[in-house]
Amino acid sequence: MHKRLGLWISWGLIIGFITMLTTMFLLGKPELNDQPIMIYDNEGELLGSVYPDGERLWSVLDQINPKLIEATLMIEDQNFYQHSGFDLKRIGGALLENIRQQNLAEGASTITQQYARNLYLSHEKTWLRKLAEAVYTFRLEQHYDKDTLLEGYLNTIYYGHGIYGVETASQFYFGKSTKQLSTAEIAMLVAIPNRPNAYSPLDHFDRAKQQQLNVLQTLKRTAVIDETAYDLATREQLEVIAKPLHDLQFGYVADLAIAEASQILEKDQFGGYHIYTTINSSNQDALSQAVQQHIEDLQVGALMADPATGAIEAMVGGVDYYQSTYNRAVQAKRMVGSTFKPILYYTALEHGFTAATTLKSEPTTFLFNDRDSYSPSNFNHAYADDTVTLAQALAVSDNIYAIKTQLFLTPELVIDRGRLLGISSPLDPVPALALGTASLSVEEIVAAYSHFANGGHQVDPYLVDHIVNDQGENVYHRDHRLGEQVLDEQVTFILNQLLTGMFDPNLSSYLSVTGGSISEDLSGNYAGKSGTTGTDSWMVGYSPELVVGVWTGYDDNRKLSNTHAAKRIWRDAIESGHDQKSRDSFIAPPGIVAAYIDPTTGLLSSEHCPVSRLMFFIEGTEPKQHCQADH
Repeated sequence: MHKRLGLWISWGLIIGFITMLTTMFLLGKPELNDQPIMIYDNEGELLGSVYPDGERLWSVLDQINPKLIEATLMIEDQNFYQHSGFDLKRIGGALLENIRQQNLAEGASTITQQYARNLYLSHEKTWLRKLAEAVYTFRLEQHYDKDTLLEGYLNTIYYGHGIYGVETASQFYFGKSTKQLSTAEIAMLVAIPNRPNAYSPLDHFDRAKQQQLNVLQTLKRTAVIDETAYDLATREQLEVIAKPLHDLQFGYVADLAIAEASQILEKDQFGGYHIYTTINSSNQDALSQAVQQHIEDLQVGALMADPATGAIEAMVGGVDYYQSTYNRAVQAKRMVGSTFKPILYYTALEHGFTAATTLKSEPTTFLFNDRDSYSPSNFNHAYADDTVTLAQALAVSDNIYAIKTQLFLTPELVIDRGRLLGISSPLDPVPALALGTASLSVEEIVAAYSHFANGGHQVDPYLVDHIVNDQGENVYHRDHRLGEQVLDEQVTFILNQLLTGMFDPNLSSYLSVTGGSISEDLSGNYAGKSGTTGTDSWMVGYSPELVVGVWTGYDDNRKLSNTHAAKRIWRDAIESGHDQKSRDSFIAPPGIVAAYIDPTTGLLSSEHCPVSRLMFFIEGTEPKQHCQADH
């Protein structure tokens, strides 16, 4: 079998080699594409620059520590200056091993091959990719001298944490240029690229240290360093840091901007392009500072956006981009808890409920599907054991009221409204959906709330405003027109007013309003909803000018003990965001009336029911009776 497989591979390689040679002569000089991508804020100020493959500080060859160059050559490609792109002896050995194992586990890539892969290809281990790599390797060797190829390679090696190139890695891991590195530090840097995630000295120091020792042994054996240098290097105590090249959030912004630009222009290469984003630098600083002040040991995802246009004005994708490039504001899907309830209650208001609609809050077991039961509970098992209004139930986040409402409407109807609001993640039609068992991204929930904040117009969050190519041509500009009206403006206004209730202590009784802990710190008339599960804490709120969504928790879904950070981050961010914005109230459309209502009975307030709340109704649906003494 091995002979047949070897014969098949040999014929494939011969045909591929002929194709490769033909391609090599037909194609011109390959572009090295080493121009950076420039990222700007909404005022046209430069936020930072990245190279097409990540963050990099480009260094010409004579600026790089010669000992680092020598060590790299010894570990990666000892015959680099002798071969023409391929080390045939190493390739032969690796090929026989791969045939024996029937896979591509064994590699023998030269520096030119690795550079070709870094520039043009993915890292998947397939014969097709290997063939394409060979084509590019031949072309690079044909058109560029060895020093140019070595310089390019040293500036494109991946070192983990979004870091590319030896100078960038030296600054990031050790806070110094390559020319200041010790032998021990050089060996550590040379060790990382083999498996950059597994050998990161920040995440896996013991493993990285072992690889460093292996490199030092090779350097001693090949006489790159002597015995004394080896002994000193093995004893040196390495001080590994994580010195960011940019603000800790810039990488998240750059990644999303480039991904969005790629989708817009349907291309992957943006070297030399200028991407102008919607980031408001003042809001970005405010959101970042709020996170740093309140996050403690949690992770975080947060967005600030203009609800009218969807323009993202600030984003936090995690505590530190250099520790984790995973964007928790966009990529993470987390259980949203009670932040889903505004979608439920918008649907209810659309189908006959009013702010004064009453249902009984008491321990309840719900039967559904003629066979299943569900027994939700309120926070701390606290119930009114009486009727409560929708206004109060929403303000204190009563779960019994929510489940009763959804069962009246049907989960399918609530899901339909969720889709209308831009939610694309799976939504299961079960009773618990009303309590937020769906897992959504911060971006999705901010998009949904933006529909409420802007009066019911279609909106999608976006980051890229316009793009200028490497020739100075404006190749894209965002359309800023208000989206079509997709929600009922009267119902939307009423919901907005209801969502201000979480900050109104007059609505506290058997449960406290969920925003009571921060209500005294707020200077604006905000609408919002918090949500808490065992592993997630949310706060999403807005004014007509700004919407802010914050999630906090742990990546590994550990049980959450700090449930206050999300609200505090939101409070500081939205207050700072309004320092440069007007503080307008939600404008009532025609056909809305207001009345003071008893939050327990849903009747007009009187001297018999001293607690009251101003509630809004579509004209003709407001209560007509006053509450009586027996209530």
